[in-house]
Amino acid sequence: TDKAGIGGGLFADWRYDADGSPVPDFVLNRPDVQDAQILVAGDNFGCGSSREHAPWALLDQGFRCVIAPSSADIFYNNCFQNGILPVVLTADEVLAMMHEVLATPGYQLTVDLGKQTVTTPSGKICTFTIDPFRKDCLYRGLDSIGLTLQHESAISAYEKKRQAEAPWLLT
Repeated sequence: TDKAGIGGGLFADWRYDADGSPVPDFVLNRPDVQDAQILVAGDNFGCGSSREHAPWALLDQGFRCVIAPSSADIFYNNCFQNGILPVVLTADEVLAMMHEVLATPGYQLTVDLGKQTVTTPSGKICTFTIDPFRKDCLYRGLDSIGLTLQHESAISAYEKKRQAEAPWLLT
């Protein structure tokens, strides 16, 4: 599947009316959020998304982080595989951010992966947890394939050895 342009379908039923025109009062159609890289979302975000298409669409729209009280497990894992940081905060923290986003044009959050914090424009700091292994993978831009390729020389050596030991298995 080609990922290019998949972002056009992100929240399409809410973002566009029947003739394909942007719905002016949908939050992601506001001019001040067009370049947003952080999505603040509701509980169980990504439910029903059992494939990587949802993270691909988010990436295509420029999102690098999703903040929600919870996320569907498959979506949560697919975010890490695609370089998106899924941040879990309390429902109260997320709701306060949503209200502030709607009330404040140009609202900007700061997410610090190293410190594992989200800072609001008013200076409120919310902390989140992240598995150290996943944190390291995000820092280094590694997905499952990238992790495997770190062992490319050992894999190649094994394949050569196995070919010599049992050539009939690899023909």
